[in-house]
Order: sequence, then C-alpha cells, then structure tokens
Amino acid sequence: MSVFQRLSMIFKSKATKALDSVEDPRETLDYSYQKQLELLQKVRRGVADVATSRKRVELQIQQLEQQSGKLENQSRAALEQGREDLAREALTRRSGLQSQVDGLKQQHEQLQGEEQKLTLAAQRLQAKVDSFRTRKETIKATYTAAQAQTQISEAFSGISEEMGDVGMAVQRAEDKTSEMQARAGAVDELLASGALDDVSGSSKDDIQSELDRMASTSGVELELEKMKNELGQGNGSAAPQLESGSEGQSQPNRQGEGA
Repeated sequence: MSVFQRLSMIFKSKATKALDSVEDPRETLDYSYQKQLELLQKVRRGVADVATSRKRVELQIQQLEQQSGKLENQSRAALEQGREDLAREALTRRSGLQSQVDGLKQQHEQLQGEEQKLTLAAQRLQAKVDSFRTRKETIKATYTAAQAQTQISEAFSGISEEMGDVGMAVQRAEDKTSEMQARAGAVDELLASGALDDVSGSSKDDIQSELDRMASTSGVELELEKMKNELGQGNGSAAPQLESGSEGQSQPNRQGEGA
C-alpha cells in the first residue's frame, strides 16, 4: 500500500468516524475490515446477478424447447393431413428456434462458469475477511493493552517526578527546620550567658566592662573593710565585760572554799 493510499484511507476513516486527526490503528483496522466487507458484498451481489442471468437463460431455453417441440408436433400433423407445405414451414421455424436454443446454451455455459468462478472468489474472500477480522481483533486487544501499560508507566513516571519534587521540598523544609533549631539553641545559650540581658539594646565595649568590674570590686572592698571595723570595735568592748563577770563569779567560790 502506497503512502498516498494509506493517507487516503486514514482520511476516509476519520471522516467516517468524525474523529480527530490523530491516527488510531484500531480505527484504521476497523475501516479496512469494513471496506473488505463491502468488497465481499459486491462479489456476492455479482454471484447473485450471474446466477439470475443463468436462471433467466435456462427459462428461455425451456420456452424455446417447448416451442420447438410444439412445431415438431405441428409438422407431423400437417404431414398426416397431406399438407407438406405446412409441415415444411413448421420445421423451418423449428430450425430457427433450435439455433436460438444452441446460442442460449452456450451463453448458459459461460454464465455457469462465471458463476462458479465468482462463487469460488467469494469463498476465498470470505476466508480472508474472517482471518483479517481475527487478526484485527488480536491487534486491537494488544494495542489497547499496550496503551494501558503506557498510560500506567506515564502515570508512574509522573508520580516519580512529583515525589522527587516533594522530596526536594521535604529536604528544604528539614534544612530550614534545622537552621531554625540551631538559631533557637544559639539564642538560648546567649540568654543563659547573659549576653542578651541588656533589653535596652545598648552594648558595652571591653574597656567600659573592665571599668564597671573595677568599680564593683572597689565597692565590695570598701564594704568589707567597713564590716571588719565594725566587728573589731564590738569585740574590744565585750571582752572586759566578760572578764569582770568571770571574776565576780569566781570570788564567792573562793570564799566558800576558805570557809
């Protein structure tokens, strides 16, 4: 089949089925099968026409043979009556009819032979059409299965690509979460170390920090000396009281001992 014939077949198939311009092998096969059925139907009609013609010739032969027999009987009757002239005329007509009968018989044989050829061709074509129909249905089933497998594969491919995108999104989310957790941990450490205690937002440099530390240390030393002095004065006044008291208590004991 040439390219132009194939394109013509595709176009006719699309026009018949009123489908889109994309070729579907199943539609092409169905269209080819339909054309074969139409051809088979034509062959069968040809066989029927030849058979009808053959039957018509047979009827004509029968009619002429009947007329020929009738003329033969008339010729015999004329001779029996002594009418030789009538007998000769009847035989002459019978001879003409016999010529027609012979011609019809030849035509009948030709028609019969043509009928046999067409019948054999119709049988062979019927076998080919049946074989093509079986093969067509097999191809269509295989094509449908392959199409379904292709759609499933494409679906899985799409899912794989989608899952790849989802995986990348999940990875980005995990990375961002880890970054947020790291930042939160760093803030907690800064809060624990006191680096973020200054809510006013002002920051001190190292010199200022050292001056503040020295001022704090001096204040502590002064407070400590003050407490020492206060404690030293308290101990000096309390010691004589303790000694006099002890002496007052020891004198009666001594008097008792003397007594």
